[in-house]
Amino acid sequence: MDKASATSPMYLFEKFEAGIIELNAHREVVGMNDYARRVLPVEKMRPFQRFVLDFHPERSRPKVQFLLDQASACPVAGDVPMTMIINIPEQVLLIKVSRMTNHAGAPTGFVLVFYDVTQVVSHEAMPASHARRLSRVPTTHQQQVVFVDTADVRCIESQGHSTRVRTAQGWHFCNLSISDLQARLDPAQFHRVHRCFMVNLAAVETVEREGSRTQLLLRGESRLTIPVSRTEVSGLRLALGLGLKT
Repeated sequence: MDKASATSPMYLFEKFEAGIIELNAHREVVGMNDYARRVLPVEKMRPFQRFVLDFHPERSRPKVQFLLDQASACPVAGDVPMTMIINIPEQVLLIKVSRMTNHAGAPTGFVLVFYDVTQVVSHEAMPASHARRLSRVPTTHQQQVVFVDTADVRCIESQGHSTRVRTAQGWHFCNLSISDLQARLDPAQFHRVHRCFMVNLAAVETVEREGSRTQLLLRGESRLTIPVSRTEVSGLRLALGLGLKT
């Protein structure tokens, strides 16, 4: 199978089992299929009818809340990606929510569908007891998921609970936070140089010093400069093989 086929939405639908969760109009869980029961901490969430956000880690809840809010809008406001990718312990999930209505068009609840895409974006050789390293970064564009090889990533910029990923083709939106990506990307390849930036060390072309400030220039990026926090300068120099400045 070629690379394009392996990353197509149809391939994902055929390969992965879907978790399906039914919510009522109050966003409480009223039913789920067997696969969702295996993935989510159902035994810890009794009684079963609980607010859906209770089933998600604290850091993932704003994203799920946002997705539900967008599904509730009529019409959907703005050009916002309806496909969400969240990072939970040991797994990367692709999530989509649809609003359900009755015969008269009145809202009755929601259906949340998710796929575990961890194996698609991770090095499969990583032990199950560790957070798997990402070999591809899942991004979204026009409600489609696009997987970007980590070697093609030049830098990553924080956008609050999400990020944008820079490649030779430009910026790509990613639902994962910079902390999520930092925990999943190979530290020998990527270095967090600032609270808002992480760089691919192979993409660094120049390290510049202007007074007390340090910044990076990346290959193929004549107009993009990356700030380096003072606390990260020493670690960056070691990662680039420059040693500590004397």
